[in-house]
Amino acid sequence: MVFFGVKYCKTEGPAVWQVVRNETSVCQALSDCGSFQRLFSARSMKTVKLRKAFAWCLVCLCVATAWIASGETPTQRDARLAWWRTARFGMFIHWGPVSLTGEEISWSRANSNTNCPNHGPIPVEVYDHLYQRFNPTNFDAGEWVRVAKSTGMKYVVLTAKHGDGFLLWDSKVDGYNIGATPFHRDVCTELAKAARSQGMKIGWYFSPMDWRDPDCRSVNNDRFVLKMQSELRELLSNYGTIDLLWFDMDGLPAAWDPPHTYPLVRGLQPKVIINNRLEIGSFEEWTHQGGLHPDEDYYTPEQAVGAYDDHVPWETCMTIGTQWSWKPNDKIKSAKEVVHILAQCAGGDGNLLLNVGPMPDGRIEARQVDVLKQVGMWMEKNGESIHGTRGGPWKPFRDVASTRRGSTIYVHILRETDNEIVLPNISRTIKSAALLSGGEVEIKKQDGQLILTVPARVRDAMDTVVKLELEGSAMDLTAVECRPEIEAAASNVFGNQDSDYGPQLAFDGKSDTRWAADGGMRQAWISAKLKKPQTIRAVNIEEAYPGRVQKFEFQYHDRGDWKTIFTGTTLGEHYQKTFEPVTAREFRLNILDATDGPTITEIELLKK
Repeated sequence: MVFFGVKYCKTEGPAVWQVVRNETSVCQALSDCGSFQRLFSARSMKTVKLRKAFAWCLVCLCVATAWIASGETPTQRDARLAWWRTARFGMFIHWGPVSLTGEEISWSRANSNTNCPNHGPIPVEVYDHLYQRFNPTNFDAGEWVRVAKSTGMKYVVLTAKHGDGFLLWDSKVDGYNIGATPFHRDVCTELAKAARSQGMKIGWYFSPMDWRDPDCRSVNNDRFVLKMQSELRELLSNYGTIDLLWFDMDGLPAAWDPPHTYPLVRGLQPKVIINNRLEIGSFEEWTHQGGLHPDEDYYTPEQAVGAYDDHVPWETCMTIGTQWSWKPNDKIKSAKEVVHILAQCAGGDGNLLLNVGPMPDGRIEARQVDVLKQVGMWMEKNGESIHGTRGGPWKPFRDVASTRRGSTIYVHILRETDNEIVLPNISRTIKSAALLSGGEVEIKKQDGQLILTVPARVRDAMDTVVKLELEGSAMDLTAVECRPEIEAAASNVFGNQDSDYGPQLAFDGKSDTRWAADGGMRQAWISAKLKKPQTIRAVNIEEAYPGRVQKFEFQYHDRGDWKTIFTGTTLGEHYQKTFEPVTAREFRLNILDATDGPTITEIELLKK
């Protein structure tokens, strides 16, 4: 039984006094007592008074432990997070018996608890018995870590327990675990050892909820939380130093006893870094992340690059494919896409935790490994522009990201634009400018702008990095926006919610924002007015809900009239059209017919 985040054992006296003397956690001290036994048993506690007195001692010690943890100074906290902020790049691994089906982990399970959100297609009696066939004989923890390390990643986070409740360690708390499979081997043991042997940091993803357990969020939730905390104790006691703990949420109330769960965690692993999801209890909170509770270290945008934030640590988690667990013939990202995402995360002063889903036999799919190898080759040449840097001084956008360290700025050129890259000027003298891979770069300051000239013939196909050496520090420069100035307009905005669905969001270079018209609208338009006339030769358009647009025309404004450049029918997820060059200041997508309110994620005007 768990009591206030600690356990009782026969050697409780010395352990407790050790806590008092050393000001360490009661949880850490008591974790050394062996397997946990019945709290306050008749044998060990002879009288009711003694049992009560001992209980109050444990309460006081846990409160003291929490006070010690919350008393961490900003300097101490920065030191604890230093390795993680320097790392910038990690591997997420979602894996379990569900890989046998090729469906999504946990969410593909049918519902057996109305207090939980899953309503998947796999019947409960099928999903919950997949473990009986799970025998990943090709699992090699060392190979997983080698793949991550060769990619330029610095830490690995494994789904030790996902929402389906299956445990990838040999647990004594719940028999639904890897030890009950034909495989038997403790995956957490092997991965932790492999990571440490190769100099990688290790972390556990841990779902507080268990959609399989009828006690979860029921009238017996207190009992469920005690079990959950016992699982955490095992996971944080038996595998050496654990560097990260990645809690998750499911959009429903988070009844996971933070006042006692956090001290338990911090007591067992004082230096562990914890994300922000233990206390997120709704999708509204999940969507609007940014602020942190006292025991949280960073926030976690999902499947989208986070906005620039150099005040609160953050980490984007994103799949290499279209789902978290392995999916046969999945559409996976190219190495170029991964490098761009990584550069934009680092440029926004955040980390990237890139997910792979190993196959049922334990191997990471060859296609995924090939992409990671290509990313690793780019990182071998350009890793100094990612590792150990901070974001800025130019906030990332579609074409450019920047990182900095000391008196150096790294400019990441992400798109095949004109030879010239135009950025807002900075208040520092630039001593030199060169390609990180070698070669000179022409640089000049003009009309409050910094202009870099990088010929197309010397650019990297993935990401061209320009290294700027300054006179003076780059670290105290205020980060500035550098997106092209576009004045966006639209015929209609969903619910008049301009900040959430306004036309400017279709030109911000982000995949997680969009312009939307009201539901039921069959016709609508969205336009972009540039700061000055430009010659445009192509356009990219991304439809948020592919198939809604059935007929459209793309136009430019000329002496009071809209003139059509080309027409089309459907747009789809990714639409690109090249046309004869048009020089104008204003362009418009005019939607003539749609099945429902048009919704556009991104419109990109291209000069070449």
